[in-house]
Parts: sequence; structure tokens; C-alpha cells
Amino acid sequence: MTALATTAGLAGDTAPGRPGPGAPAPDRRLRWRSLVSRVGFVLPALVILVALLWALFPGLFTAQNPTETVAPALQAPSAEHWFGTDATGRDLYARVVYGASQSIIGALVAVLVGLVVGTAIGLAAGALGGVIDEVLMRVVDVLLAIPALLLSLSVVILLGFGTTSAAVAVGVTSIAVFARLARSRVVSVRVTDFVEAAYGSGGTFFGVLWRHILPNSLTPVIALAALQFGSAILQISTLGFLGYGAPPPTPEWGLLIAEGRNYVATDWWLTVLPGLIVVFVVLATNRLSQALRGGDAA
Repeated sequence: MTALATTAGLAGDTAPGRPGPGAPAPDRRLRWRSLVSRVGFVLPALVILVALLWALFPGLFTAQNPTETVAPALQAPSAEHWFGTDATGRDLYARVVYGASQSIIGALVAVLVGLVVGTAIGLAAGALGGVIDEVLMRVVDVLLAIPALLLSLSVVILLGFGTTSAAVAVGVTSIAVFARLARSRVVSVRVTDFVEAAYGSGGTFFGVLWRHILPNSLTPVIALAALQFGSAILQISTLGFLGYGAPPPTPEWGLLIAEGRNYVATDWWLTVLPGLIVVFVVLATNRLSQALRGGDAA
């Protein structure tokens, strides 16, 4: 009996649902996961906030003029010039801060263009169906078949060089992605019980579309907008690197990387530091997008 009781007691100690002798308590694990989740959300949010403040109020973060020579050329990063100076003696940190207005605001314009136009196309296709759906989706398929960089370059050449043209071009490349997602959500929401009940209670087509279908279809679209924001920064920086964005000496992140590419072997900070800023901002937007999609619940 004693052996059986001991065996039963040992089996009970390791029964499913109970922690082993050396395992941490479940509530401790939950608190740790919650802390990691909060830190993983707060840090990217702070990065995005700083980038937005750079874009809106650059004078609060640096007193240097981004287009004037303030020191000898190609000085390494120091306490006086945090990011060093470029080939003409301009403060690189000031140029990065002021360049945020070109890259960040341009990316916001690009996302707004893709979000508004793409959602409108997806909403019309999913709600109306039939021939309209087929025609709109074939147009979307054509846009998806064209590489994004090639399409953006074509639009920039048509509109002319500059940050605004680059932002519109990048926004055009994202229209198809927003349209497909919006259409799929509208099609799934359109057949739900509460939409049928809204029609049965006397709701008009446009009234139900505006009050019920559209609001219940926007959550994944907004999450996609956060993800596309990072992609737009990369594409606008790419266009600036190729010379299709803001003209010199206007600071822009892609242009700053392009200006320093000839000095990579000797003056690494000219390309590495602006490149790291782009990487941090893009990774932060991707993390926030995962949070909006409910990635923290996994």
C-alpha cells in the first residue's frame, strides 16, 4: 500500500496541467510574456513617434542647418556632430533629421493614396459583384503582374521627379494590394447574418454598405496600411537613391545613402547611419502591423 501510495503521489505531482518541481509558475510565465509583449510594442511605437517628430518638428532636435557647411568635411561621429559630417562639411545628423520630412511624409502620402483608392476599388468590386467585379479585379491583376519598382519608376517618369511624384508613384503600386484585401473582406462580411438583418429591416444598399459592411471590413486593411508604411519608406528611399526623389541638396534618406556610397570603405558613417535609421523605422512599422493583426496573441 505504501509503495502504491508513493507511486500515486509521484504521478500526481507530474500530472498534466501541473508544473514540475523546477518549472516556473504559470502566472509567472504569463507575466513574463505580457512584459515582453508590451516592450515589443512600446519600443517600435517610440521609434515611429521619434521619426514622426523629426518629420514634423526637425528644429526641436537639431540647431544645425542641413544644407550649410558647418565643419571640415568627412569628420567622424563625435559629441559635436553625432553622425559626423559629409563630403561638403554638412552635419549628417541634421540632414537625417530634416530628411525624415521627405521620407516619412512621402510614405504617409503613398499609403493614403493606396488605402483610399484601393479600398474604394475593393469595396465596389465586393459589394456590386458581377461584371463590375470581374473588370475591376482584372485591372488589379494587371497591376500585380507589374514589378512594383518598375511601375513606380514609370509613374515617376510620367509625373516628373520630386518627392510628391515619388510618393504618388509608390501609392499607385500599393493600390492592387489594398483592393484585393478589401474585396475579400467585403465579400465575407456581405453574407453575414447581421448584414442580412440590416437589409431585412429596411436598410438601403448604400446605407448598409456604409454603416455595416465597410466598418467591419477595415481592421485588416488598417493593419495592411501599417505594413505598407514601412514598405513605402523603403520604396521612396530606393527612388531617392536612384535619383528620382528629392533633388540635392534637399536631404532625403535614400539620397543621403547614395551620396555616401563612394566613401563606404573609408567613411562608413555616411551610408551606415542613415541606412540604420531606415532599417529601424521599417522594422518598427512591421512590428506595429503585427500587433494590429493580433500577432501578440499567438
